[in-house]
Amino acid sequence: MASLVACPHCGSRPREEFTVKGAALPRPAPDAPQEIWFDHVYLRENPRGTYREYWHHTSGCRRWLVVTRDTASHQVFRTRDAADRREEATP
Repeated sequence: MASLVACPHCGSRPREEFTVKGAALPRPAPDAPQEIWFDHVYLRENPRGTYREYWHHTSGCRRWLVVTRDTASHQVFRTRDAADRREEATP
């Protein structure tokens, strides 16, 4: 059985419908020094445990989501629409 991900727009969908696009990290200010931008783009942690990532529902509603999952077990804890800024401060 395929892993299911709860899309807030489409309901439970197979994991294969989504494309993982990367960590949901706060961006530096547009006028931040080049070294800060270099670190943001190229130097990333590879944590074990709970992590937030941007996922794109490429074979469904085509919406961007923020998915919180465990990097060791791949268990998905929650999903939300990336446009919903009300929950941005919570993991």
